[in-house]
Amino acid sequence: MKKLFAALGIAALTVFGTVAHAADPDPDTLKVALLPDENASELIKRNKPLKEYLEKTLNKKVELVVTTDYSSMIEAMRFGRIDVAYFGPLSYVLAKSKSDIEPFAAMLKDGKPTYRSVIIANTKAGVNSYADIKGKKVAYGDRVSTSSHLIPKTVLAEAGIEADRDYSAHFVGTHDAVAINVANGNADVGGLSEDIWGYLNDRKLVDASKVKVLGFSKGFPQFPWTMRSNLKPELKQKIRLAFIDLKDVEVLKNFKADGFTAATDKDYDVIRDMAKILKIDLEKM
Repeated sequence: MKKLFAALGIAALTVFGTVAHAADPDPDTLKVALLPDENASELIKRNKPLKEYLEKTLNKKVELVVTTDYSSMIEAMRFGRIDVAYFGPLSYVLAKSKSDIEPFAAMLKDGKPTYRSVIIANTKAGVNSYADIKGKKVAYGDRVSTSSHLIPKTVLAEAGIEADRDYSAHFVGTHDAVAINVANGNADVGGLSEDIWGYLNDRKLVDASKVKVLGFSKGFPQFPWTMRSNLKPELKQKIRLAFIDLKDVEVLKNFKADGFTAATDKDYDVIRDMAKILKIDLEKM
């Protein structure tokens, strides 16, 4: 994985600039990265109301960015090519270990700053419980995804079902790809965010008759909005309040959120603890 990140570092420099330098503390255009857990063009289109809200509230131009995957997003933040980023809990923890960034807000849904993962199965796979997953093929999203890798893998491990020993794990990149692979029978089982699973079902993007829900995880801290720590203090405060005070119905509708609440690094210690349970060395990812 170290070689992978080294290669991604070079790629990040190629895409975002040839030389890493001190990022502007008060840029004219804020680069806001969205989590690459769905189709990029769909994400940018769906988050146009957020772009317009931030431009109006912050009196700055805003460029929405979707990197190719979680790792390249982490590297882009590391090199100061992103100003504000919407990370998953695990990708945030990894980015924090490599970058001078800070979380400042997390989504509230049904009044709670937590979310769950869902584990699904193909209806013809003969899987009716976690125990039936033995010998099957399980689809996860990105290796650095919390809700489509770390959490569902932990749920199975706590049920005595371990990757490699009991089932083969396959990484398909995004949450929607997990659901599609399970529905198509390319995978027997998959894990993804409950929110994205609901979104896919609401829009009939997955044939629900071919997929069933096996179970849900407990609640974990919501995805954090983060920013570069070396941004101008006044700008950081404006960004923070733009989310905490956000009441725009269209923006909240796209996130399926009630609003946003303050977030701190300590909120994500539970993710660091979960990695220990799975014997994942975060320093080597």
